[in-house]
Amino acid sequence: MSRAQLYDAIGATYTVTRRTEPRIATQVWAALGDAQTVLNVGAGTGSYEPSDRDVTAVEPSAVMRAQRPAGAAPCVAAFAESLPFEDQSFDAAMAFATIDHWQDPIAGLREMRRVARRVVVFTKDFSALDLFWLDRDYLPERAGLLVGRPSLAELARSIGARVEPVLIPWDCADGFYEAYWRRPEAYLDEDIRRGMSIWARVGPVAEQRAVRSLRDDLASGRWAESNRDFVDLDAAELGVRLLIA
Repeated sequence: MSRAQLYDAIGATYTVTRRTEPRIATQVWAALGDAQTVLNVGAGTGSYEPSDRDVTAVEPSAVMRAQRPAGAAPCVAAFAESLPFEDQSFDAAMAFATIDHWQDPIAGLREMRRVARRVVVFTKDFSALDLFWLDRDYLPERAGLLVGRPSLAELARSIGARVEPVLIPWDCADGFYEAYWRRPEAYLDEDIRRGMSIWARVGPVAEQRAVRSLRDDLASGRWAESNRDFVDLDAAELGVRLLIA
């Protein structure tokens, strides 16, 4: 399933839980440097687009484009691997939590590098899945989605990027997959899960098994015992990264 098809299928309620987290946005926007013209690739509904810069968005899903708010940046229907812009058209190109859905992530990154002098990408080091208890203990199927995909090091090398860690605050306002690491009960809520593409990708059997197991472990106290090192943290290192080139 392509990214456009995936988000056409699951994206109708995306804005219920997905929104800009100010502390992460500050880090992303700082990485954009002095860029005044910014291309947002895989832009979705417009989260993390800086309001003080001239932004152009690219989003292949019609369902996602339709949810962009009034006054949002103009949005072009296109794919990362074939951006319809001239070389060096923008000061910077950004992509937030999207490249793991691209058919060819390295081609998409190189396209971003072609059209912009600076590239900032929010992604994850998928070699570090054991950092997050949900991957480690409940959803081993996530690792299967990564077979044949380039590593973080390969992605960074393709555009000469440096890697910067992103800590996830315990009360993260944006409901992406790792956001509820200190609020495990949230993963039992179907409305919250619908804002995370991973569940559609692993399928309903894996999803319901993970939810049942987590529910049982919360009730028994097993989750609290296994994750006692998390409960007092204000922010967690879960392998989330910025690529900055």
